[in-house]
Amino acid sequence: MSKIDEAITILEGLGLPKAQQNERSALTLLALIDLKEDTHWSKSKKRAIRIHDILIFIQEHYGKHYAENTRETIRRQTLHQFEQAGITVRNPDNSLRPTNSPKTVYAIADDALKVIKNYSTSNWESAVAEFVKKKGRLIERYEKRRETHLMSLNLPNGTLVNFSPGKHNELQVKVIEEFRKRFCPETEVVYVGDTARKLLHVDRALLEQLKIPITEHDKLPDVVLYDPTKNQLFLIEAVTAHGPLSPKRQIELEETLEHSSAKRIYVSAFPDFREFKRHIGNIAWDTEVWIENNPDHLIHFNGPQFFTVYGA
Repeated sequence: MSKIDEAITILEGLGLPKAQQNERSALTLLALIDLKEDTHWSKSKKRAIRIHDILIFIQEHYGKHYAENTRETIRRQTLHQFEQAGITVRNPDNSLRPTNSPKTVYAIADDALKVIKNYSTSNWESAVAEFVKKKGRLIERYEKRRETHLMSLNLPNGTLVNFSPGKHNELQVKVIEEFRKRFCPETEVVYVGDTARKLLHVDRALLEQLKIPITEHDKLPDVVLYDPTKNQLFLIEAVTAHGPLSPKRQIELEETLEHSSAKRIYVSAFPDFREFKRHIGNIAWDTEVWIENNPDHLIHFNGPQFFTVYGA
């Protein structure tokens, strides 16, 4: 393994998130400890170094050229996380020096240096375990922080699902909580996606029963509800950035659902009238529009019924 690959392994062991397990962060670590390609890890040393000098070291000893305007990237996407993980100390000579000062320097932390010196020795595993026990893993702290912002929702069948934060997912939650309660309270949640994890909940058995190809789940709308008493599917797009149920989208869904005998009701859900007006020219006829901040009403696009079954 090259020194860069070994440095990435060290960063992984020290608990850095995936975003810092890369060449940029590895080279930054090597510059901090003044370690060249042919130098053993036991020779790592502590020194205070500016980001400008980190870039010079990387170019001179590893042949990688980073432009001066990448200094902010290294500071915000590597050194900031190194500090949080207890790997580096900023301005050890003057803790009152502002971060944006041209004199700002970074140095490897003593605890981290002790671990790094033991890399590729029989003491490595115990040394890194002791560091993690004392400092924790930054990747786990980030994950816990992310989890505290998740939106939890109990589905009608009692299943608990956790949505990633974001406007799109907030609207999906409102569709299940508010739209369903008002207009189709007997429905089951067949499918719901998530902007970060794509597929969040899917009732595979029900999809199979309805003859909806499971392999086609990525083509389904954001939320799919099913009313078994009426054999009706509610196919709902949550519109915050992407488009509503357009004529093209409706044709695509009809092709996906061609073998299903369930009646289809198409709904475009918007957070407010402003978003609705942005997309009004692209909404298919014989579909419904629901607006979150006016939840008791539907806007019906043509047809003789409040809910129109497509093709009926």
